[in-house]
Amino acid sequence: MNITVWPSQLAGTVHAPASKSVMQRLVAGALLSNGTSIFHNLSEADDCTASLLMASQLGAEIELGENHIAIAGTDGHPRSRDGILTPLESGLGSRLFAPIAGLASPIIEMTAEGSLCDRPMHEIIEAFKALGGELEGTDGSFPLSFKATISGGTFHLDGSTSSQFLTGLLMALPCAANDSSIVVSNLVSKPYVVLTLEILEDFGISIESNADLTEFSIPGRQQYQPMEAAIDGDWSGAAALAVAGMLCAEQSLEIDGLNSQYTQADEAIRGALLFAGGALSGTETGIQVAKRPVRAFSIDLTDAPDLFPVLCALASFGKKPSKLKGIHRLIHKESNRALVLQKEWSKLNVVIDLEESTDTMTIHPCKLDYGPNLTIESHGDHRIVMAAALMGMRGDQPITIANAECVAKSYPEFFDDLEVLGAKLEMKKK
Repeated sequence: MNITVWPSQLAGTVHAPASKSVMQRLVAGALLSNGTSIFHNLSEADDCTASLLMASQLGAEIELGENHIAIAGTDGHPRSRDGILTPLESGLGSRLFAPIAGLASPIIEMTAEGSLCDRPMHEIIEAFKALGGELEGTDGSFPLSFKATISGGTFHLDGSTSSQFLTGLLMALPCAANDSSIVVSNLVSKPYVVLTLEILEDFGISIESNADLTEFSIPGRQQYQPMEAAIDGDWSGAAALAVAGMLCAEQSLEIDGLNSQYTQADEAIRGALLFAGGALSGTETGIQVAKRPVRAFSIDLTDAPDLFPVLCALASFGKKPSKLKGIHRLIHKESNRALVLQKEWSKLNVVIDLEESTDTMTIHPCKLDYGPNLTIESHGDHRIVMAAALMGMRGDQPITIANAECVAKSYPEFFDDLEVLGAKLEMKKK
């Protein structure tokens, strides 16, 4: 599906989508629980669908109600129904459920789709060896074959690629037969690990860690307790709406549903917009963002890499160059986002420099210079789609986004919500 986004003025209130990061972790915990967990305010993101699919494949009984979902767990003993595990294209899903699958009786095969096929999984493969299991991959990636279950032990994890490997181990090891300890170096995205620990505590799981999140002590043979919760609003999706407010609002936009109970890394959008000259205020249920001119800003996004595309869009409308640090985190996403932003934004006459030595992206804004028939390729990346939509709404000419349906990976209602706010859109099936 191709979507053409026209210059637009926005107004009104929109509800933030449910957090896929929170929901995926809750689904994993419910799978391991000794009863039935109930969740409200569900995310319809493709990644959450993949998590529900894998929970079912590992033995959970799932009942979808009108406004909730009930998940009957396996009491810490997942069991493969048909020997296959399919995370679809979910990076977190694969790294979260692989260690959990390591508790089940082998043999299980985990396949992958799209860009996930090339994402590194060597940290999980090495972890299995240290924790008493056996996991085979193809050149450190998919497909994966689970040969022996994990039983616990000690593992030294390099966290420089992603915190998702650690999250999967923290979810699975409390159910292992023996105690475990993990020592982590170079950990990125620490807020996501804090989120994992908060959710584990709500399931009744006890894990000791130091303040720097470099050492974890995990008692085995613990029991997940079922829980009921409403899933938090998603700051990742809300970030795109917040930038839209600053760039395109008639006066201001309100985003509700953001009174979160769990830590989310992308709440850093608050500070980023303030650095860029934005005006934000809290409401009873979320935030209000006023339209403001963009000033140059510098921010480190190492722990919040999903903010790169929308902040790149924001920086494109400043008067001086802005700098975003942490580009090494963009390589193993749905696309190599740094290179994609550089390539696609050049079509808009925006120059982006990538400096590997300083791990920095510099965005050089200038008057957008493009004709009425410009097409931005999504490269199968939902975050690129959202950022391109911002460029179209704020620019002087419409922009067509090719293969925009991939936005459903995290925010299926994105374009519907923009239309509610007044965006001018035209959708065409290919």
